[in-house]
Amino acid sequence: MVATSSQDSQASGTQNGAPRAASPGLLAQISRFVLIGGFCALVDFGLYWLLLQAGLWVHLAKALSFVAGTTTAYFLNRRFTFTAAQKGGAGQLGGFMLLYTVTFFVNVGTNALALHLLPDLRWQVAIAWIVAQGTATTINFIMLKWVVFREPRA
Repeated sequence: MVATSSQDSQASGTQNGAPRAASPGLLAQISRFVLIGGFCALVDFGLYWLLLQAGLWVHLAKALSFVAGTTTAYFLNRRFTFTAAQKGGAGQLGGFMLLYTVTFFVNVGTNALALHLLPDLRWQVAIAWIVAQGTATTINFIMLKWVVFREPRA
């Protein structure tokens, strides 16, 4: 039986005859993920602030800014961090959305728990934010690398 060109492409790790981009190493992926995350946090916060200045209801402003930051994170991480997983599609986007929904609640819950458990310190809010952000970021990286943007096996 003769294999079709798409079967040949799949077997050789290529798509449409073009070789798939090699994935950067783990340290490079972590570095890119952190840089992109910082940029997306600025997108989120910047839009949040602008929407609040425009007089939008605070909760709607937060929801819209979170969606903007998350959408930016999806496209940038897909393009620059997890380059070997360029399959795209509804499944990948749906997995990303599910992951970010879950980690949103993990982030908010961890922040609330940290605020409850930490003594009344001057830096209590900042420490709680760092703990919550660190927890959510770690979960996001692990799940994005090994589930959402999983690289095809060689």
